[in-house]
Amino acid sequence: MHDKVTQKDIERMEEELEHRKLVVRKEALEDVKTARAQGDLSENYEYKAAKEFKNENEKRIRYLENMIKTAEIISDESKEDEVGMNNRVLLYFEDEDAEEEYTIVTTVRANSRERWISNESPLGKAILGHKAGDRVFVPIEGQDGYYVTIRAIENTEDDGSIGLRKY
Repeated sequence: MHDKVTQKDIERMEEELEHRKLVVRKEALEDVKTARAQGDLSENYEYKAAKEFKNENEKRIRYLENMIKTAEIISDESKEDEVGMNNRVLLYFEDEDAEEEYTIVTTVRANSRERWISNESPLGKAILGHKAGDRVFVPIEGQDGYYVTIRAIENTEDDGSIGLRKY
């Protein structure tokens, strides 16, 4: 199965890939070379740490190359008054009598700590395309689920920083 990403996600990955290949890779190789010159490699923590960092960078490069090559590009466009990609939504959860705010993103950018939920998550799927004021059933397993009411939709300006991991 291919990951579904937006064109902006691809552009972000390409930027990170270029940075890792042109900047981070050179720095990592220089760090390994410097640490190796310090002598006995069996007890050289700096050498081990530099090698580990270099390997992590190469692993991330391979991951990004594979993602760019195999990803399925989806549209991030939506109607002004409907929940779409990169929209921040204020939801009212009936069962908990509570409001929470979320931003709808692709699976590669989802981050529960930041309240960025995937468009493929049960909640994300359920609210996409709905308008403020709509009461929506969110299925969990089988016939179980819960209701949310969409209180507000905000079109967020995508700053490009989400999901990028630069070292």
